[in-house]
Amino acid sequence: MYSIAYYESPLGVIELISDGKALTGLRFLGRDHNGPPIKKDGNEKDDLPVFGKTSHWLDIYFTGIDPGFVPPLSLTGSSFQLAVWSILLKIPFGRTMSYGEIADIIAHERGIRKMSAQAVGGAVGRNPVSLIVPCHRVIGSDGSLTGYGGGIERKLMLLKLEGVVTDNAPVKGFRLITD
Repeated sequence: MYSIAYYESPLGVIELISDGKALTGLRFLGRDHNGPPIKKDGNEKDDLPVFGKTSHWLDIYFTGIDPGFVPPLSLTGSSFQLAVWSILLKIPFGRTMSYGEIADIIAHERGIRKMSAQAVGGAVGRNPVSLIVPCHRVIGSDGSLTGYGGGIERKLMLLKLEGVVTDNAPVKGFRLITD
């Protein structure tokens, strides 16, 4: 059974999805298509503690401040997707990484020469917990703001909120050290 709650953000309504203990989904209504449709059975609760923690996280985040914590998460995906999402969780507030940089980290962790940035893009695009697992912080290797399930306009607004981009300044990169 999954429970659903809604959060009114400055960028539109956000749907919060929980298994009863942890957050399993977070998406902007009308745009994100990460994960299967949620089947409701009439026993859902919208007052779960995880929804309160997530709403608190979002309240802080939308003031332009790093919340400094992550609500309880339960992510379901392939081992590759989970590896990519784990890296996303390490990208600091106000920083970005490219798909290629993430691919290099995965290749290093797996002891292989090269990993496809496109494969990373596919995993990033299937992130079920948008914002908190910060897929909006992933950019093209040339600094371009490629793809976002919530819409490229929202991605730009989120990166502006974090101070990553301004009208006249480039993105601030971040390199995760793996050794």
